[in-house]
Amino acid sequence: MKNMLDKLISIGGTALVSEFRPPETWDGLKGELCDLLLRKNGFYAFEAALLVRPFGESLTPISLDPWNKPDLWLDAYRLDLPELYFFAEDVFGGQFALSKDGVVSFDPETGKLERVSSSLEGWAEGLLDDYDYFTGYSLASAWQKEHGCLPMGSRLIPKQLFVLGGDFESSNLMCVKDVRGMRSRGFFATELKDVPDGGQVTFELVD
Repeated sequence: MKNMLDKLISIGGTALVSEFRPPETWDGLKGELCDLLLRKNGFYAFEAALLVRPFGESLTPISLDPWNKPDLWLDAYRLDLPELYFFAEDVFGGQFALSKDGVVSFDPETGKLERVSSSLEGWAEGLLDDYDYFTGYSLASAWQKEHGCLPMGSRLIPKQLFVLGGDFESSNLMCVKDVRGMRSRGFFATELKDVPDGGQVTFELVD
């Protein structure tokens, strides 16, 4: 498990921001993230299925601090969530975040959290062991063979959400700006939590 972050960094694309000045207050898991970004300050990997967001001046894709501001997209999720710092995501916009319990995944359709690892090294190991599951690589590859490269700052979201029975097929995917995709599903996830068994809820993109 010791060099999994090095391996992940090596297979990623070029750094999204050339310079990284570490915040003095970063320690613990954020200190591990700091070490990662010092080696490569944000990158795409697995045909853009994985995005590790950069720190610093980046508008596309949005860099870490702006991405973590509550009023960008997280406020659409009116859920009881712990303190999280989102640093990476899969091709569907499924987030990876730092929490007090370690690295967690965040399902954009439901807002549910799942613990992945106690460390970034463990996160990288799990991701490399099953990158298709953790990044959506095969669907990203299939969609891009038909439509061309996924634009920076965009993700693929299902036309019919997976939680509503949507197929894990490239034909069920559409390219959407990252913030729009997250906010749209945030409103859906908020509505979904109050729907009783047997009730119905619909999904639509917001502007």
